[in-house]
Amino acid sequence: MISRIPWWIRVPVLFFLVFGLMEYFIDSGDKPAFIEYPITQFFLLMVLFILIAIELILRSIENIMFQTLSPEAQKRYLEAKNKQVEFKWFENLKRRLTKSKAIEKEDEIILDHNYDGIRELDNVLPPWWVYLFYVTIIFAVVYLVRFHIVGDYTQEEEYLEDVAIAKAEIEEYKKTAKNLVDVNTVELLTDASDLEAGKAIFETNCVACHMADGGGGIGPNLTDEYWILGGGIKNVFNTISEGGRDGKGMVAWKNSLKPVEMAQVASYVLQFQGTTPANPKDPEGEIWIDPTIDKETSDMDAPN
Repeated sequence: MISRIPWWIRVPVLFFLVFGLMEYFIDSGDKPAFIEYPITQFFLLMVLFILIAIELILRSIENIMFQTLSPEAQKRYLEAKNKQVEFKWFENLKRRLTKSKAIEKEDEIILDHNYDGIRELDNVLPPWWVYLFYVTIIFAVVYLVRFHIVGDYTQEEEYLEDVAIAKAEIEEYKKTAKNLVDVNTVELLTDASDLEAGKAIFETNCVACHMADGGGGIGPNLTDEYWILGGGIKNVFNTISEGGRDGKGMVAWKNSLKPVEMAQVASYVLQFQGTTPANPKDPEGEIWIDPTIDKETSDMDAPN
C-alpha cells in the first residue's frame, strides 16, 4: 500500500503554496529579490503545481489500491490507519469542514444508477462552502447599507485620496533619495563623504580639461566668478548632465554618471570658487550672481 505524504511535508508545502501564489499574483512592490525574476516566478509556480499533483496522484492511487484489496485486507488497513495519531486534529477539522464520508462508509450515500460500472455519490455541500456563501451574503448587506444607503465614501473619492497620499510620499522620498535628484531638486552637498566622492569623480574625468586645481585648460576656469552657462548648483549640475554649448564645450555626462554622482561632482566643483590656482585661465562668460542671494539682500535692504 502506498502511504500518503506525511504531515511534516504537507504543511510546508501548503505554506509554500500560499506564499508563492501571493508573491506571484500580488504586485505588492516589496517582493524578495529572487521573486522579481520571471524565470524564478515560473519555476516557483511549476514546483507548486508539481507538489500538488504528486499529493493528488498518491491519494488517487491509494484509493484505487484500497478497492482492489480483499475485505479482510481492507479491514486490517483501516484498523492500522485508525491507530495513526499524526496530525489527527487536522484530519478531524477537514472532516468537519467537508463532511466527506470515509471510504468504508461510501455505500451509505451511493446512488442507484450505474453508468458502465461508474457509480455516483450523493455528497452534501461542504460546510466550508456553505459558510463562505453566508459570509458573502452578510458582506453584500453591509456593503449595500454602507455605500448605497448611508452614503459613505465613493470609489472615486478613495482613489483620489490614495493618489494624493502616494504623491506626497513620492515627494518625501525624493528628498532623501539621492539617485532620484534632478536639475529641479538638486541641492548643494556639504557632507564630507559626498565631497570626497565628487573629488574622485572630478580627478578621474575632469582634470584633463579643468586641471586638478580648477584653473582651467581646454575647459574654463572654475575658480573665478565668471560662468559660461551659469553658476550655482542647479546650473552646474545641468551643464554636467547635458553638456556644454552645442558643437563645442563639454560632453554630456548623464549617460555615464548617476544623478547622485553628478550632484557630488557639481558640489565639489563649486568648492573651487574663490581659490587661487597655479595657472588660472582668463575669465570666460559673464559674472554670475545667485538670484536667491540677490533677492534676500534686496528684501533686507527694503524699507519697512
